[in-house]
Amino acid sequence: PLPSAPQFSFLMTEALLIFSPETSLLRSFSRKVRVRAHWALQLLALLCALLGLGIITYNKHLNGKGHFVTWHGLTGLLAVLYAGGQCAGGVLLLYPKLMKNWTLAKLKLYHATSGLVGYLLGCASLMLGMCSLWFTTTVTGASWYLAMLCPIITSLVIMNQVSNAYLYRKRSQH
Repeated sequence: PLPSAPQFSFLMTEALLIFSPETSLLRSFSRKVRVRAHWALQLLALLCALLGLGIITYNKHLNGKGHFVTWHGLTGLLAVLYAGGQCAGGVLLLYPKLMKNWTLAKLKLYHATSGLVGYLLGCASLMLGMCSLWFTTTVTGASWYLAMLCPIITSLVIMNQVSNAYLYRKRSQH
């Protein structure tokens, strides 16, 4: 039972929903404030992911068990590495002059769509963890299905938000 997995998922979801015109608690704030809040929440999510990765790796080492041998472990590691890369890419949006040959609009589009891929990877890892022996014996019946619905529904919400904000709008402008 990893204490940082729920925090990682919650913080990442909230960081993305900051830009939603329908659900953001910060929608009345300036874009600059929302970007800084997004940045802070994503950084906290990454720190939770790194903490969880460290704890679980150390626990597996203490118990003489292999880690990164299951689909959950592999996708979890990939999701954490991807999140680190995505956070590094987000810094370029804070300082777009570092990327002289790229427009800010393209940087935002690539960051949002690659962030969506990372979010879906994190959700896939979470769902694979819910298929583990420990989780399926701890959470049974309708509770398991409800738990599994959470990352599915939030993925659909985030996919819709990114599509509406970047993909559909950009396509209609051309």
